[in-house]
Amino acid sequence: MLMNHSERHETNWLRAYTFAIFMISAVIISYMPLYFKSLGFDSVQIGFLYSLGPMISIVSNFIWGVTSDRLQTIKKVILFLLTAITVMAFFVGMAKSYVAVIVLMSAFNFFYYPLFPLTDSLSIVTSQAKGKSFIGIRVFGSIGFAVSALLLGLLLGRIGASYTIYVILVLSLISLLLATMIKDRRASVKKMEFGGLWTILKQREVLLFFLCALLLAIAHRMNEAFIGLSIVMLGGPESIVGYAWMISAVSEIPIFFLLNAYGNRFKELPLLTVSAIMYTLRFLIAASVSDPYLLMSTQAMHSVSFGIFYFVAVRHLSNIIPEQYRATGMAIYTIVWSSLAGLLSGAIGGPLLESYGKDTVFYAACGFAIVAGIGFFLMSWLGQKHKIKSVSQV
Repeated sequence: MLMNHSERHETNWLRAYTFAIFMISAVIISYMPLYFKSLGFDSVQIGFLYSLGPMISIVSNFIWGVTSDRLQTIKKVILFLLTAITVMAFFVGMAKSYVAVIVLMSAFNFFYYPLFPLTDSLSIVTSQAKGKSFIGIRVFGSIGFAVSALLLGLLLGRIGASYTIYVILVLSLISLLLATMIKDRRASVKKMEFGGLWTILKQREVLLFFLCALLLAIAHRMNEAFIGLSIVMLGGPESIVGYAWMISAVSEIPIFFLLNAYGNRFKELPLLTVSAIMYTLRFLIAASVSDPYLLMSTQAMHSVSFGIFYFVAVRHLSNIIPEQYRATGMAIYTIVWSSLAGLLSGAIGGPLLESYGKDTVFYAACGFAIVAGIGFFLMSWLGQKHKIKSVSQV
C-alpha cells in the first residue's frame, strides 16, 4: 500500500510540473508577439523573432538530448534548463533594443525549447514503468495551457502585454520548484542513430509523410505566430487573445481521450487527411472573418485539426519506421514539425502580415493545409490500391 501511495505521489508531482511548464508555453505562444509589439517592433521583425526559437531548437534539442543520454539523467538537465531560462527571462525584461532582444531571446530559446521533448521523455518513461497511459500525464499540460491562457490572459489584458516577460519569469520559478520534486528516471528509449538517417529518408513513404507533415506544420505555426496579432489588428482587446488559446487547449482534451480509447479502430492516413481538411476549413474561416471574436472562435477547431494530427502522426511513424531506427525517425519528425516549420512560418507569415494583412496570412496557411491533405489522401489511396493489387496477385 505504501508503494502504491509513493508511486501516486510521484505521478502527481510530474503532473503538477507538466501543468506548470505548459503554463509558460501558453504565455509565450499567446503574448510574446504582443510583447514584442509593445517594444515597437513591426510584423517582419516579430516574424523573425518567432522563427529564431525553432531555428535554434534544431541544434539545442540535439545537444541537450545527448547530454541527458550521456549523464543518464533527465531531471538534472531539466533543472539546469529551468534555471537558465529564469535567468535569461530576467535579462530579456531589461532589453529594449531589437539587437539586444535578438541576442537574449536566442539564449533563452536555446534553453527553453529542449524542455518539452525532455518532459515528454520523462512522462513516457514514467508511464511505461507504471503501465499507465502517457495521455494521463500529458493532458495536464493541456489543462495548464488552458488555465494559463485564460487567467494570465485576463491579467495581461488588464495590465498590458509589456509585462509578459515578468509573468514568464514567475512561472519559470514555480516550474523550477516543482521540478525539484519529480523523480528522475533514465530514458529507456533507443538513442538516435545517424547511421539510420539515410535508411529512413530513402523510404518513399516516410519521405512523403515528412513532406506532408512539414506543409501542415507550416500552416499550423503561421496561425500560432500571428493569430494574437491578427485579433489585436482587428480591434479586439488583448485579453481575448488569452481566451483564444484557452479555447484551443480545452478543445484538444476530449479528442485526446477519444483517440486514446477508439483511435485504433481507424487507419492513420485517412485520419491525417481529415486533420488536414479541418485545418483547411479552420484557416479558410479565419481568413474570411473581420470580427476579432469570430477569429477567436476558430480556435475551437484546434481539436479536430491539431488534436487528431498530434495523436495520429506519432502512431503512423511507429508503424512505418523499423524499431531500430525509431528514435532517429522521431528526432527527424521533431525537427520537421517544430523547428523547420516554425522557422519557415515566421519567415513567410511576418512579411505577408506586414504587406497584405491577416487575410493573406490565413489564405496562405489554408493553401499549405490543402496541399498536405492532398498528399495524405494520395498516400492513403495509393497504399490501399497497392494492397488490393498484392492480394489479387496472391
